[in-house]
Amino acid sequence: MKIVFDIETVGFDIETLTESQQEYLLRYAEKEKDPELKLQKEDETIRYLSLYPFTAAVVAIALLNVDTGRTLVMYNYKEGEEDKQFDEKQIKYKPLSENDMIKSFWQYVKKAEKIISFNGRQFDIPFLMLRSALLKIKPTKNYLKNRFESKDHIDLLDKMTFMGLTRKFNLDFYCRSFGIDSPKSHGITGMEVKELYNSGRVKELAIYCADDVKATYELYKVWKTYLNIL
Repeated sequence: MKIVFDIETVGFDIETLTESQQEYLLRYAEKEKDPELKLQKEDETIRYLSLYPFTAAVVAIALLNVDTGRTLVMYNYKEGEEDKQFDEKQIKYKPLSENDMIKSFWQYVKKAEKIISFNGRQFDIPFLMLRSALLKIKPTKNYLKNRFESKDHIDLLDKMTFMGLTRKFNLDFYCRSFGIDSPKSHGITGMEVKELYNSGRVKELAIYCADDVKATYELYKVWKTYLNIL
């Protein structure tokens, strides 16, 4: 079984971090004398909190089974919001806590012959491993042993850049280049994930994650058909 996966993360409000953590993150902004530039650097720091497992949480994980074509999207609902499971177009959407999402992820990939991602080696997997440790969850596999070994994990960003030999582009750029329906063509980008989550539009966030994993699967088919030359 091969599984294509993708995650979505949301940064914490910076005020929830300790004083020393805030000082560390904002240290470059604090050195800026120009008020406008200082504000820009503060906004940039806050915007990038979603990229780090120590300052963000996983709010959605999508898993697409290559063998069956079915997708499971686990998403984190906020307290007081609708938390019902629902199905659409061979996709099951399941509300879970972050802890249960991550536990389920490791159980699913434990059974997989191979996992497939876009930039999973540099972002998704390290994020999930560190976030797991913070939540006292032990990962079932280590997918970071050897960057040049794709026996267990195919990172399509590595493959499309020939392990860094050529320029990197984002998923949207590759999709549009290869004629794949891009998730961003539906009006949502990764930068809006936190806004969707905070405003309670978690189902839209879950659907965006499903679109991401579908696009990754389509890009995998391009790579497998035309570029996977042994």
